[in-house]
Amino acid sequence: MATVRWEGATRIYAGTTVPALDAFDLAIDDGEFMVLVGPSGSGKSTALRMLAGLEGVDEGAVFIGERDVTKLPPKSRDIAMVFQDYALYPHMTVAENIGFHLRIAKRPKEEIKRRVMAAAQLLDLEPFLDRKPAKLSGGQRQRVAMGRAIIREPQVFLMDEPLSNLDAKLRVQTRAQIASLQRRLGITTIYVTHDQVEAMTLGDRVAVLHEGVLQQCDKPPVLFDRPANAFVAGFIGSPAMNLMSAAVGDGSAHLGAISVPLTPAQQAVLRGGDVIVGIRPEGFALGPPDQGGLPGLVVLVEELGADAFVYVNVDLPGGPALLTVRTVGRAARAPDSRVSLVPSEGAIIHLFSAATGERLLD
Repeated sequence: MATVRWEGATRIYAGTTVPALDAFDLAIDDGEFMVLVGPSGSGKSTALRMLAGLEGVDEGAVFIGERDVTKLPPKSRDIAMVFQDYALYPHMTVAENIGFHLRIAKRPKEEIKRRVMAAAQLLDLEPFLDRKPAKLSGGQRQRVAMGRAIIREPQVFLMDEPLSNLDAKLRVQTRAQIASLQRRLGITTIYVTHDQVEAMTLGDRVAVLHEGVLQQCDKPPVLFDRPANAFVAGFIGSPAMNLMSAAVGDGSAHLGAISVPLTPAQQAVLRGGDVIVGIRPEGFALGPPDQGGLPGLVVLVEELGADAFVYVNVDLPGGPALLTVRTVGRAARAPDSRVSLVPSEGAIIHLFSAATGERLLD
């Protein structure tokens, strides 16, 4: 096991002047489960591949433990990688796939058998050891790929969107297995995904990237409760936070009939400029159209059983917006209903600078 860190790591691909990863600084503790998350093109896979030695480092450095591995080939980095497409050998059995690295290393047959069986027991693969990959489900194939990584006993696990080929139910099951396995093994793990639900449920900490730049890295509850900027606020959370532009005047941010008082420090930062107000879907309550708040028209209701997501068209000072309200399923209004949106009791209202997108400190 080992710590991992990127120090000012930058990668610029040929034919472009915009870095795919720009001055990336991140330190991961020994045994930590770190998730890199962001939309397509955010630089998360580039960061992982630079750590693995599959991409060059144009500036900065990459460390595993105290070793500078920036110039080392992949085989010298003591890492094991699990890919999106499993990368299993179709002509080999499950046991042969898991033990492949040990056979290449010419380990004794009895050692290979013992370690393959230990990995199979850990991953509940014992009944399938004699099967070929074609006879396995997607979740079973992914567990075989993980077994092949585990058996190498690396310092670091790297996982590049390993669940993206699975259906929704298998993703949830395998996600739980990965989290449980990592806790049992205690091996430093870096996991890349574009799915923020996956990130929030798996990671000890989550690093959010956008356009090659690290936006925020913290524990999942902190990302949700105190996003560092408007991008993180809109990316973390399902459904996404409602972000609305509001004018500032008389010491408050004015959002239709809703006024949010600003502290003197917040007013000093804004200097009269506009502010972005963020309210999560569960932070709004639906009321009758004459209640005040933000009047709007229900355009869609997604029934989820106990809950419902209600999508409401609202005319805001900055223009029309589609806002999302999370409510009890039985309390949802029908499409084409006129409603009013008001912050629910205890709702957290987030404020961001419209000029920079940065969070305004309380």
